[in-house]
Amino acid sequence: MWARLLDFLFPLRTDEAIVRELSVDQFLSRLEPQLETRTNPPTVALLPFADRKVQAVIHEAKYHGSSKAFELLASALADYLRNDDRFDGLASAVLIPIPLGAKRRRERGFNQVEEVARRVGRELGISLVTDLLTRTRETVTQVTLPKAERAKNMRGAFAIPDSKVSLIYRTDFTYVVIDDVTTTGATLSAAISALKAAGAHDILPIALAH
Repeated sequence: MWARLLDFLFPLRTDEAIVRELSVDQFLSRLEPQLETRTNPPTVALLPFADRKVQAVIHEAKYHGSSKAFELLASALADYLRNDDRFDGLASAVLIPIPLGAKRRRERGFNQVEEVARRVGRELGISLVTDLLTRTRETVTQVTLPKAERAKNMRGAFAIPDSKVSLIYRTDFTYVVIDDVTTTGATLSAAISALKAAGAHDILPIALAH
């Protein structure tokens, strides 16, 4: 009763209402992993952003810090990793969320990709490293740019701190680099370049949606 009264007094956003009604099983049924070859190595993209419910979950995670949206996205990523043959030994994987610039992080108060990765790390026992990949500069939001400008905007945007380079030389590690949405692959390509430049060998880029 009280929940209905609150909804009447404070109507839900459309995306918020969609996310509230989604179950984990319903969300997992939307998984359509595919390879995006704009990056090297190719990116595994998990969910179709054209799906209205996927859009709602991404938006609620990214712009509103929805715990339910984080949990739904984490369930999709965990399901993929759990069933991927290369992750028989999950202890050798390292989850690396794409970092936000300092200004955007302050404005939002969270990094949605980090929140998703943290939940997956806890569920599967995979290490999460949030300070291995750092932003070297603030970048313009990719969604505001034409596709042709996105690679230029992200070029050289990431680096590995000197204090963390020793971790990169663990050749038994798989570095799972995670972004929320990929379009041109520019953000993940820049992250991959930074990891390779520091000596990383086995890199798996993953986008939650494409």
